[in-house]
Amino acid sequence: MPENETRKPEGVSVIVCAWNELNNLRELLPLLNNQSYPIFEVIIVDDRSWDGTFDYLLSECAEYQNIRFLRVEETPYHLSSKKYALTLGIKSAKYNNLLLTDADCLPQSNNWIAGMAECLTPDKEIVLGFSPYFRQKGFLNNLIRYETFNTVMQYFSFALAGTPYMGVGRNLMYRKSLFLKNKGFAKHTNIVGGDDDLFMNDVANAENTAVCLNPETFMYSFPKTTWKTWYRQKRRHLSVSKHYELQHKINLGGLGMSQILTWLSFLILIPIFFRNPLIYWLLGVFLFRLISQWIVFSKANKRLDNTLEVITLPFWDGIFALYFLIMGINNFIPRKRKMRWR
Repeated sequence: MPENETRKPEGVSVIVCAWNELNNLRELLPLLNNQSYPIFEVIIVDDRSWDGTFDYLLSECAEYQNIRFLRVEETPYHLSSKKYALTLGIKSAKYNNLLLTDADCLPQSNNWIAGMAECLTPDKEIVLGFSPYFRQKGFLNNLIRYETFNTVMQYFSFALAGTPYMGVGRNLMYRKSLFLKNKGFAKHTNIVGGDDDLFMNDVANAENTAVCLNPETFMYSFPKTTWKTWYRQKRRHLSVSKHYELQHKINLGGLGMSQILTWLSFLILIPIFFRNPLIYWLLGVFLFRLISQWIVFSKANKRLDNTLEVITLPFWDGIFALYFLIMGINNFIPRKRKMRWR
């Protein structure tokens, strides 16, 4: 294609699965309908909601030019309800380009679709977007936002290095043909979660995956507000990661272990060698790693809409070492839970 020739916009199907999301949909639908993109549709998949979502969609969707909805009355036995609802939405999509988000998310601008679609070139079938959480008061909110930042640093960095391993369904784009060619979520249909990261683990590679860093495409979301709901969410996410490809598990495990060992070495060895000249070497290595990461994360934070306070990054690095240790131990504790996607 000549450099001066503009690429013709392709149609985009936005898919949102909703389970009892009435209040969120009232806020989200106008923002999606008014996106500045020439050819798109929005498909809301109502997954057996009982909060009035169906009645709302039935009465209000006609007012929105680009929005239609589907209703899931029953999920087949032993199938993940989220994946089943998402599959119905994908199969009903009119366009080959799919853009996914959740009902409790809000786009940063009306150029969300346009910005993500711009990265979906003929050579790229997947676009990984960023979905930060809204800033609120409290320790839990700060922890969630740092964990989200740390996670996106990992999967963006690996993708840019040619080893993509996951995406986040709150802001993820891929082609319908890729989904159908892979037989959808067939490899992990009965696993709770994984409609984003496990699917990406199956189909993403260095050639077909792009990363979108356009601030106008950031999709903000509301975080959990209680420790119980957040912990349950993290348990589900970590249980899904067990099914990653071996190389990805080794890479991620190595990152987590290096952070744990760095802080354990600092806390344990510094007191032991307090009066030994070796302490200066230990302290130097620790500070070099901490300051280097601080600089890199600060620059990334600026690029990612300043979602964190830069001055707090070293503190959260230490807290996250403890987080890795606790959640890693918990991940080996077998528990049986009823399948649910919320």
